[in-house]
Amino acid sequence: MHCLITAGPTYESLDKVRRLTNFSTGRLGSDLAGALKATGHEVTLLLGEQATWGGPFGGLDVRRFSTTAHLLERFQEAKSQGVGAVFHAAAVSDFTFGNVYERDESGGLLEVRGGKLSTRRGSLLAELVPTPKLIGQLRALFPAAALVGWKYEVDEGRDQAVDRARQQMVDNRTDGCVVNGPAYGVGFGWLRQSAPQEVRPVEDSAALLRLLCGWVDAGCPG
Repeated sequence: MHCLITAGPTYESLDKVRRLTNFSTGRLGSDLAGALKATGHEVTLLLGEQATWGGPFGGLDVRRFSTTAHLLERFQEAKSQGVGAVFHAAAVSDFTFGNVYERDESGGLLEVRGGKLSTRRGSLLAELVPTPKLIGQLRALFPAAALVGWKYEVDEGRDQAVDRARQQMVDNRTDGCVVNGPAYGVGFGWLRQSAPQEVRPVEDSAALLRLLCGWVDAGCPG
């Protein structure tokens, strides 16, 4: 099966020298790509330019991405390549920058522009504008593929994290979701659209890779 995997962070530019990004290393998605490759599947890894995990990548077809818009372009390039399963593990920036302002003497806001915003201006105010949810576009791009998303949750507890994972599957018509993060607690949870009330606990990343590779080997059963 041809598997498409995303890993690592996107970034969004404030100016020509500064960026907004996140803490994703890209290791889990990269390791999944390697594991699927080792079991005989064709694998394309879309890896963020800012990913700190350096491999090894074992001869994988690795294609880099930068911004959220660039990652969408990578998806669009792959849509005609017979992809059978998509694992969207990349940490896509939730926000990009809008306008940047400084305050004038009366307290009003004046828009600031420049290739490199100067600290001599003092404090600046930057708009954060939501980025498009790429996972919501995957079903249209890959209508026949098995789609798996990730849900990393920080606030509240395990029940709330699992509920958000279920909602992600409903909202985006995905076939499965991996949930983790401080809200979920130790390990991972594996959910499937065909049985959304069932949450399979997975103790660590090694066990998760075995589970997902087995799921693909079995033809991504519902």
